[in-house]
Amino acid sequence: MTEPRLSRRGQTAPASPIRRLAPLADAARARGLVVHHLNIGQPDIATPIGMLERYRAYDERVIAYAPSDGYRAYRDKLAAHYTALAAEGGGAPIAADEIVVTVGGSEALLFAIAATCDAGDDILVCEPFYTNYAGFSHMLEVGVRAVTTLASEGFAIDPDRVKQAIGPRTRALVLPSPGNPTGVVLTRAELEALGAICREHGLFFVCDEVYREFVYDLPEGARAPSILGLSDFDAHGVVIDSVSKRYSACGARIGCLVTRNRAVRDAALRFGQARLSPATVDQYAAMAALDTPPSYFHEVVREYRSRRDVLVAELRAIGIDCRTPAGAFYLVLPLPVDDAERFCRFLLEEFALEGETVMLAPAAGFYATPGLGKNEARVAYVLDVERLRRSVHILGAALEAYRAKSGGPVR
Repeated sequence: MTEPRLSRRGQTAPASPIRRLAPLADAARARGLVVHHLNIGQPDIATPIGMLERYRAYDERVIAYAPSDGYRAYRDKLAAHYTALAAEGGGAPIAADEIVVTVGGSEALLFAIAATCDAGDDILVCEPFYTNYAGFSHMLEVGVRAVTTLASEGFAIDPDRVKQAIGPRTRALVLPSPGNPTGVVLTRAELEALGAICREHGLFFVCDEVYREFVYDLPEGARAPSILGLSDFDAHGVVIDSVSKRYSACGARIGCLVTRNRAVRDAALRFGQARLSPATVDQYAAMAALDTPPSYFHEVVREYRSRRDVLVAELRAIGIDCRTPAGAFYLVLPLPVDDAERFCRFLLEEFALEGETVMLAPAAGFYATPGLGKNEARVAYVLDVERLRRSVHILGAALEAYRAKSGGPVR
């Protein structure tokens, strides 16, 4: 009997560095340990009450298919939301028919890459980058070209380096702002410089804006600038967005793709027709979430800023110097170890302090260049301040234990 053969695509699909060690965390909990999850961006912030109430109020007799591009009423409200966002940068209004509602921001990203790249083409990213940029590119047989950004330079994105990295089959620049995992927030001037490069070279600019409200060094209520505010950019700009982090509703799985490029929007709609529809009930809840008052975000941003400041201070107190991120809720942590993945496994398999341990995400998977990120981890500061303090205390003790186990300096 001949065994069926897995596809090459399936055989070589990269495992998520964010979730790859989850079985080890499950085993640690089975042994009775408390695991502090700093590996994944699952906020503990309360979801807005209006969103939860809309879930509870749903009383249709049948949960039916939604339209493939999302309910028109929801897209109308989204259009008003993005029109206001675009106006902050002097951009033109956004219409409901320039939006496709997706199954989370992840599907919007998949649709954007699929609409702009053929197999054998490249996307251009700045590393370290959100791992799903590589994951979905692999699924589509699209290459990933990377511009390396450095912690010593604040992970700043240099437009000249971006321009130099464009290859003959580069079709799209894919960047987040605010950044995951770096916390970098692109200024309006930086977006304009990158946009000019995309115009010059005929590239799409896929901008992942899911952390837009989470900026910590701007006046209260300010948002990260959007590419929707750029002028003369209708053909190039594609925005990826999601309710997951903005409303602390990761399980809702509602996102959207926003673009004034009609051909890209139509392609995304056809992809959406193939998967039938985004979730019905979740769209009603996401529609209600758009009415969340600004005070909710003011409070959430203050909380994350406090967490960021405490985390950075506590890490520096145990001898780990890391940059202070400007946005999102992640930082790239330089560890005094030769192999961060081995250390992360040690935390879950061999170490505990008073019945507790910590889970981190090894950072090598956030890089395309082999060898980079080997001694780094991504930390998500999605736990309250006291749990963050406790987590860093555990981390410090684990580094000492790891050094003792290794028989010498940690690195």
